[in-house]
Amino acid sequence: MIINFDNMEEQAIPHFKGGEKEFRTRMYTDELCKIMRASLEPGATIGFHTHENSSEIIFMLKGTGVVLYEDGREILPAGCCHYCPEGHSHSLRNESSEVIEFYAVVPEQKSGALQQADCHAANDGSKKSK
Repeated sequence: MIINFDNMEEQAIPHFKGGEKEFRTRMYTDELCKIMRASLEPGATIGFHTHENSSEIIFMLKGTGVVLYEDGREILPAGCCHYCPEGHSHSLRNESSEVIEFYAVVPEQKSGALQQADCHAANDGSKKSK
């Protein structure tokens, strides 16, 4: 499957996850995953949040971001990747004077996806009892 972000409309989401300024993104979404090409202008942030039933992978394309991860601070330069597993918390900040650009992938975790599938199957009667 090819995802062409250039053919998608860019969304500007103010105060994403409680952050500062705007999060700009072109996003593909289905029931199991979000895949985004995004940017943050100088001073913009994605608010600190916890991945309850998902994880997140951020790959920095341009510039240098700052990740607040759990109780630490990580510098994320272009060409590097940050991983936030299920149950952990993080934030992304642009503390530079240039726009930062990155890809982010947020897959639902198997435990959460299986629970949802079991719930849907139980609700529609298709789940077989053992």
